[in-house]
Amino acid sequence: MLERICQFCRNRLTATIVLTFVIESVTLFFRFGLGLKSTEHTASTVGQLTMGIRFHHGYAGVILLILLLISRVRRHRAADVIFVVGMSLFVSDVIHHTLLYLITGSADFDLVYPGMFK
Repeated sequence: MLERICQFCRNRLTATIVLTFVIESVTLFFRFGLGLKSTEHTASTVGQLTMGIRFHHGYAGVILLILLLISRVRRHRAADVIFVVGMSLFVSDVIHHTLLYLITGSADFDLVYPGMFK
């Protein structure tokens, strides 16, 4: 299965665009389709685990992209998959907060959960 994923990800631009679209579709569905807000609906669970720090999916993408700076990881056969997933998470987060700002007037890019440090 990893081989199929690697073959698809060899065309990294196409794979990144497709995965970014899928990730952003899911996040928009949860936000507008189900009416969920991460600051309200995950503060008591994820917020406790992260000690009140908001963890955006773009952060995970940046971590994956930073891993590619390690030459051993960059030469691994999964490097294309790591790149595609990392870049897709990062770009999706940028698009997501831009759309939130355009639609709601607030980007909702909080670094910490509101009310966690009172």
